[in-house]
Amino acid sequence: MAKKIYKSMDDFASASGVSRPTLSKYFDDPSQIKEVTRKRIEAALKKSHFEPNLFARHLNRKRTRNIGILVPTMSDPFYVQVVSLIELELREKGFWPVQISSHTRPELEAEAVRTLLSLKVAGAIVAPLGAGSRRSALERLRDAIPVVCFDNPADADLPYVGNDNAQSMAAIVQYLCRSGEPPIFLEIPHMTENAGERQAGYRATMAREGHSPLVIDCDAPPSWEFERLGYEQMLRILANGGLPGKTLLCANDRFAFGAMAAAFASGLKIGRNDACDVRIAGHDDHPLSRYTCPSLTTMAQNAPEIAAKSVELLLAHMESENDGTTPVTNKVILEATLVMRESA
Repeated sequence: MAKKIYKSMDDFASASGVSRPTLSKYFDDPSQIKEVTRKRIEAALKKSHFEPNLFARHLNRKRTRNIGILVPTMSDPFYVQVVSLIELELREKGFWPVQISSHTRPELEAEAVRTLLSLKVAGAIVAPLGAGSRRSALERLRDAIPVVCFDNPADADLPYVGNDNAQSMAAIVQYLCRSGEPPIFLEIPHMTENAGERQAGYRATMAREGHSPLVIDCDAPPSWEFERLGYEQMLRILANGGLPGKTLLCANDRFAFGAMAAAFASGLKIGRNDACDVRIAGHDDHPLSRYTCPSLTTMAQNAPEIAAKSVELLLAHMESENDGTTPVTNKVILEATLVMRESA
């Protein structure tokens, strides 16, 4: 027997013998409905092709069960990893993630904020562009709904989940100093607060270890194309007198990928044994860092915990908004783990 087709919630409610509000309650949370009514609705669903138009239903509400997720780019596997984990956390808790990328462009980040507000999302988890963000856009989002930032804190006084860059830089600088020649720091453009914090952590740890820090700034216009920047910077260093040392610490793994490619193209052998020309290390434990050749020594950010704490903090702020209380926590800073591989 062919299953029946219903064009609207009203049609299906009538055919099921329940009211429209009761049917809406069922699709929100079946446990709210009496068992006999729930069984009646479920029996009707089995005999039909009916699927509720969740988008249309949500537009009629002050707030939805949707949560916005906004990141600078989905071409970076670190963001892909964290966003995937956030999505799973939200779905497990009964929320529907709405994901948008700003494609590293401030005007698209501002447009994404407008889009999320038009969709009436109940809250948002955002990795801001940082220096490129339009403060007014993030403030507008903050004033409308609960918002939590991750990876990069915003200037708009928002709750935040991120890496303890002082701890992570101390761990990797100490390891490099004690396992070989002290590291030179290859900087990236300061597009986020992470960049400045990591350089500060490097300088402080080098001083504690009794060494003079040496920072090589990235001699290029700001860009999120870190692999290209690392490749070009390493070629410039090699062309202008060569490396000032045998150990290089890059501000992030993507920059290290580019530096490693340029070193290989220039005939240098990368690794930690005596026959190698240079050691190279990074930061973040980018999902591809274990597959470089040689595999990259790095600091592993705790991506599962970043995702879990971002969702936990957001839901706490949403609950506080509903009951008028003050959230206990506004900031969660997580330690990273040293991952020793073949590159350093």
